[in-house]
Amino acid sequence: MESGTQSRRERPAKPALSRSWIISATIDIMRTEGLEKATMRRVAQELDTGPASLYVYVANTAELHSAVLDELIGSLPESGPSGSWAERLEELLGSYAEVLFTYPGLARSALVIRPSGPNAFGLYDRVLGLLLEGGIAPERAAWGVDLLLLYVTANAAEHSAPTPSEVDTQRDEPAEQAALAEALASVDPQKTPHVAAHMEAVLSGSPAQRVAWAIHALLAGIAATPTPPVIAGGDSHYDQNIRTAL
Repeated sequence: MESGTQSRRERPAKPALSRSWIISATIDIMRTEGLEKATMRRVAQELDTGPASLYVYVANTAELHSAVLDELIGSLPESGPSGSWAERLEELLGSYAEVLFTYPGLARSALVIRPSGPNAFGLYDRVLGLLLEGGIAPERAAWGVDLLLLYVTANAAEHSAPTPSEVDTQRDEPAEQAALAEALASVDPQKTPHVAAHMEAVLSGSPAQRVAWAIHALLAGIAATPTPPVIAGGDSHYDQNIRTAL
């Protein structure tokens, strides 16, 4: 055997493959190469194994990305005791949004496959607990959690940084805002009278201000809007009215 060459017996044994190791390797790939590169084949290559070995732990790439998001949700900081329930809720939702912004593409994946791991359920429970602390009725609070998390996820999907394959078409948000303002300034008041009359309001507010306002608006709506009464068979009176109208 040539000098400096290790025999197979002398090489350190690879650690046993596990779901947690797969998720950790996927996160590392996401940090350096982007979510779209974190495929089953690429992760298997990183772990020096075959893709078939991964299917014992995750069914497909979509499930892998869902598991990664669940792992990252587990790193969200605990809410401190200070601040009102609404302030702590806004802070928690902001931390969740930050995770989605940190890993471009993850929010878009979350819109397709809802995270359903233990940490995702833990986030749901924390949001639900804060809504209940705010005096919102349990049935409204339970439905409201879905609405709040969906808004944060969709907003992150719209505004998160581009994936590596999208770099060439990366949006310049200040330039886009300027272009939008210029386009709105040229609208025909006869065709869009309300936009023309309230241009300043249409363009007002920073993205952060608009997000904060949206959360407050959603909270007010959740607190004030009753859930529909459920009748036998699982349909609500709302469902019946829609079907009757159709």
